[in-house]
Amino acid sequence: MFVLELTYTAPLERIDAVLPEHVAWLDAHYASGTFLASGRKEPRDGGVILAVGEDRSVMEQLVATDPFVMAGVCEYAVTQFVMTKTAPALDAYRQR
Repeated sequence: MFVLELTYTAPLERIDAVLPEHVAWLDAHYASGTFLASGRKEPRDGGVILAVGEDRSVMEQLVATDPFVMAGVCEYAVTQFVMTKTAPALDAYRQR
């Protein structure tokens, strides 16, 4: 399991210009089952994605394809963790 933390490195006008492509990228990874939850941080200086995966290098390659990264408007911090306790709705993702 991964927490993907985005930090914007450009003004919001540049973020908003790339936002439709970023949302389409998110949608594709929700459809594949890789992303479980996402949203913007408050204050709006980045975002957070909860992602399923087993290999850190694969996850780092994935975030490099984010249109935000490709446009040079954000950076990612990739944190891998072992999800040993969950709410019932996330039980299928619990790692033992």
